[in-house]
Amino acid sequence: MRIARFTVADQIAYGVVDGDLDDGASLTVNAIDGHPFAPFKRTSARLAMSDVRLLPPVLPNKVIGIGKNYVDHAREMGGEAPTTPVMFLKPSTSVIGPGESVVLPEQSQQVEFEGEIAVVIGRLARDVPPERVDDVILGYTCANDVTARDLQRSDRQWTRAKGFDSFCPLGPWISTDVDPGGLSVQTEVNGDIRQSAPASAMVHSITDLVVFVSSVMTLIPGDVILTGTPAGVGALRDGDRVSVIVAGVGRLDHTVRVAG
Repeated sequence: MRIARFTVADQIAYGVVDGDLDDGASLTVNAIDGHPFAPFKRTSARLAMSDVRLLPPVLPNKVIGIGKNYVDHAREMGGEAPTTPVMFLKPSTSVIGPGESVVLPEQSQQVEFEGEIAVVIGRLARDVPPERVDDVILGYTCANDVTARDLQRSDRQWTRAKGFDSFCPLGPWISTDVDPGGLSVQTEVNGDIRQSAPASAMVHSITDLVVFVSSVMTLIPGDVILTGTPAGVGALRDGDRVSVIVAGVGRLDHTVRVAG
């Protein structure tokens, strides 16, 4: 099932996306009664995808990022993959939805893309054992962990570099009932493939990450875990068109523009 958050006629709602992903014209959104973090019912309202505007699929209380979770990316950053997951936080105000623009801030001269598989938490979770991880995951979506690389180096910590408004595109929807082991992520910039890797190449698996993060902080419905980016990160420029594709989940498209 694919669950989207959308707006139409100034009303915000959740809905189930039906149709063939390879034929965008066939996609429809069936509005639901309620929200996806509890049992819900489909309503009689069905809209063409072209008649709605997709929003970020969730408004997370917190976005938890994981650094250097692919060996090749750790090496391109000048080190080895850590034996323990490295966590950081992105503010909820960094989240934008499909079709919106990453805004290049004046403070940075080197803003880079980091396409990632994102995990959406579906229920309250603390100290989750490995055998219960699937129970607390609602589904998966696509993400871009946008990073001001020069500020990351100069600050020697990551809050400012990863925390600007618009630095966390999410979407286009949440895909449930997905085998996380079969996922893969690909990033395209202006139609050119810049990153590509299967989830199986992660140093710490999705199961391991949920166990680890929930041992540190309580996860609440709608929280998002970014699972790390593969090798191939690079600079974003004014006017770029970026796509993050997670096989079996969907495609997140957005643009880039300068501030002002």
